[in-house]
Amino acid sequence: MTILSVPTLLGQGTKSEKDTLVVLWTSGDIEVAEKMVYMYVYNAKKAKWFDEVIFIIWGPSARLLADNVKLQEEVKKMQEIGIRTEACVACARMYEVDDDLRELGIDVKGMGKPLSDYLKDRYPILTF
Repeated sequence: MTILSVPTLLGQGTKSEKDTLVVLWTSGDIEVAEKMVYMYVYNAKKAKWFDEVIFIIWGPSARLLADNVKLQEEVKKMQEIGIRTEACVACARMYEVDDDLRELGIDVKGMGKPLSDYLKDRYPILTF
C-alpha cells in the first residue's frame, strides 16, 4: 500500500508549450499557509518555475483566508504577479465567506468540474 502525504503531487503532467501548476489549498492551518503554501505558490511564479500558477482555495482554507488580513495581503501580491486565484463556491458559502473572497478578486465558482478538467488534462496538482 502506498501512503501519500501532504503535500502530494497528483497527476503526471506533460511538458506543454506553457507549463502550468495547479495548487489546491485545503488546510485551515495558519502555519501550513504561512510557512509553506504561500511561499511556494508565490515563488513558483516569481522565479518562473512555472509559466502559469493556478491557486485554488477550497474548504477550511476559505475561512482562514477570509479571517486573516496578512494572508489576504499575500493573495493580492500573488495576483499582482499573475497568479490566478480561484475558490470553491460551495465551500465558501458553507463558511459564509463567498462575498469576502470575491472582494479579494478571487474567482469564486463551482470547482468540481474545473478541478476534474485539470486532472484530465494532466496538469500537475500540488495539494496542501
